[in-house]
Amino acid sequence: MLKDPFSLATAARFWLRLGLVSFGGPAGQIALLHSELVERRRWLSERRFLHALNYCMLLPGPEATQLATYLGWLMHGLGGALIAGGLFLLPSVVVLLSLSAIYALWGQLPLLAAVFWALKPAVLGIVLQAAWRLGRRTLHNPALVLIAAAACLALAVGRVPYPALIIATALVGWIGGRLRPALFRGPSPHTAAEVGGATPPEAALHGDDTPTPTHARFHWRRLALTLLGGGVALGLPLTLLTLAGGWDGQLATMARFFTKVALVSFGGAYAVLPFVAQGAVDTYGWLDAAQMVDGLALGETTPGPLIMVVAFVGFMGGWNGSGTLSAGVVAALVVVWFTFLPSFLFILAGGPLVEASREDLRVGAPLTAITAAVVGVILSLALYLAGPALAPGGSHDGGAVLVLLAAVVLLGRGLGALPVIGAATAVGLGRWWLSGGG
Repeated sequence: MLKDPFSLATAARFWLRLGLVSFGGPAGQIALLHSELVERRRWLSERRFLHALNYCMLLPGPEATQLATYLGWLMHGLGGALIAGGLFLLPSVVVLLSLSAIYALWGQLPLLAAVFWALKPAVLGIVLQAAWRLGRRTLHNPALVLIAAAACLALAVGRVPYPALIIATALVGWIGGRLRPALFRGPSPHTAAEVGGATPPEAALHGDDTPTPTHARFHWRRLALTLLGGGVALGLPLTLLTLAGGWDGQLATMARFFTKVALVSFGGAYAVLPFVAQGAVDTYGWLDAAQMVDGLALGETTPGPLIMVVAFVGFMGGWNGSGTLSAGVVAALVVVWFTFLPSFLFILAGGPLVEASREDLRVGAPLTAITAAVVGVILSLALYLAGPALAPGGSHDGGAVLVLLAAVVLLGRGLGALPVIGAATAVGLGRWWLSGGG
């Protein structure tokens, strides 16, 4: 008998624990969500999970955070969405604000460089393992393998903009769904079980044939209330910030700029961070280029989405402008609010429409193609990370390669992301101590 997970308190404890261990970037976080919800707890079937993932991949913003929000909403409605998404982000906010304060007060931390040296190849291993796991579950015919390979080459070699890749992939899926529909259906329950090692989807609490919960069904009135609430949640804080410091004040400007960031952040953090750096460093001067790079390094070592590095940007903007920790914290919280609120609105407004389309091949075929492309996108991210991870000084680093190989072996034997991150941290500290740093 499956344990009933529909206590909101039980779910809240689960989402908080997940937020504390959500290392590895979006690829690792999505793999973690799949492992916990589909394979271990059987709260969702393979198809329902992938259907939600497909929608989140279409949206601007952090895919894993949106996926957690969507799944929390599916199981517990509005409260579940706020708790799942909020607790998925909270550990990242707390950790990054703490590291930002340390950085601002004490400057460069020699220990961090040693830790980052080992963490980068470990994170690369997590990304590679996530691509492997997701690929086994989704690339169930040669056409989808070809889509994944094309997506990887388009991003890594052709530098195709991510929105253009998604549009092209959706078009391929739509055409393929009309010409060869069997190739663009989701994996059968038996296939999913065989490659994933899980029990059949019929055992899932939200299985393939489970009716959509009442709160997840589309209603025009509910959509109107969601949009109204979202408008108030964005407009009221912006109005208060403008009244407090003026339309061109730092906080109001940050609110407007990071709302724009939230709406154009297709392709993950690495795709949008150049836009963030251009605005924060060159246009507004909230921090300098060296601080921006240090913030990215800090963001890579914390749980949660990498785009949470915007909290560091906001903190340093407030700190550099006033020299006080309180100003840095307030600015960081403003940035976090306006960066992540649109993600919640996308889920609450669009989720009912997505649930209604589960059995519609006209929607499902493009989304299946996009899921295949996601595997290629994750591989392209691995290629992007390989340079700084394995050749941090511009030349081949044998030690970093050994850390990568060790991470891949440990992950392949079932060790979780957090123990691998912990082991890499210990390796980095040991290297620093042996080099005379201690």
